[in-house]
Amino acid sequence: MKLPLNLSCASLLVLALAAPAAWAKLAPPPATPEAKAKAAEAAAKTAWSGKVDAYKLCQAQDRVAAKYRASATAAGKPVPPAPATPPCADPGPFVFTPPAEAKPIEAAGAHSPATTAASPPSTTQPAAAANPTPKAQ
Repeated sequence: MKLPLNLSCASLLVLALAAPAAWAKLAPPPATPEAKAKAAEAAAKTAWSGKVDAYKLCQAQDRVAAKYRASATAAGKPVPPAPATPPCADPGPFVFTPPAEAKPIEAAGAHSPATTAASPPSTTQPAAAANPTPKAQ
């Protein structure tokens, strides 16, 4: 049986409109170690560029203050002493050092000592008999 043209077009239209909704519900793929390293490097570079911007701003403020002092002194105006400010800190060139690989829990030493793990302290006595609950009077 052949479907009329209108019915097949309507079916295709419904399918085309429903497909993005199905894709939207899928979870993003898990991050690979390479993607995590690239994201860490991007974050470090962003932090470094913020430090560079702060350094350039500090230098510009120092130049403006020096020009103001020079022009005020030349005009014979009294110039108050400059407040003590820390010197501009040059962040230096960008150098990325990747974070150290996290050890798995087994290698991190977060478990019981080897002797306890090999022969755990156990007894055949029920816990209720070993630690009875005190009765309220």
